Amino acid sequence: MRHGMAHRKLSRTKSQRRSLFAGLSKALIKHEQIKTTLPKAKELRPIVEKLVTLGKRGDLHARRQALSVLDGDNVIVQKLIETLGVRYKDRAGGYIRIIKAGFRYGDCAPMALIEFVDRDVSAKGKDSGPVQVEGDEEEAPGSAA
Repeated sequence: MRHGMAHRKLSRTKSQRRSLFAGLSKALIKHEQIKTTLPKAKELRPIVEKLVTLGKRGDLHARRQALSVLDGDNVIVQKLIETLGVRYKDRAGGYIRIIKAGFRYGDCAPMALIEFVDRDVSAKGKDSGPVQVEGDEEEAPGSAA
C-alpha cells in the first residue's frame, strides 16, 4: 500500500531535504525566479506558498515560524513580510508558477523555472552576498584612503 507517501524524497535524508528546501526557498524569495529541476520545483511550491501566507499574516508568531523554515535569515523574512506579504495581500493563493524549461545538457534532467506571479523583474540576479546599506560604508581594516 502507498499510505503516507505524499512527497518525493529526492534521494536525500530528512535533514538534507530540509536544508535543500530552505536554500531554494531563500533563493526564490530573494531573486523571485530560479531555475531548478522539475521535481524540486514541484516540491518547493507548497513550501513557499505557505511562507507567503505567513508573510501576509505578518505578526510576530508568523515571523518566527518563517524564521524556523528559512534557517534564521532575517533579511529574507523581512522581504517576505514587508514586500511579498503586502504585494499578495488581496490574492487568495496561487503565488507561484512553474514553467517547464527543457532538459539539462549533462544528464537530461527535466528543468523548470519557478517564479512568483507578478514578480519584480529587477530582483532577479541581485548580489547574493551581504547587503550593504547606504551611509554605512566603513573602511576595511588595512586599506589606505
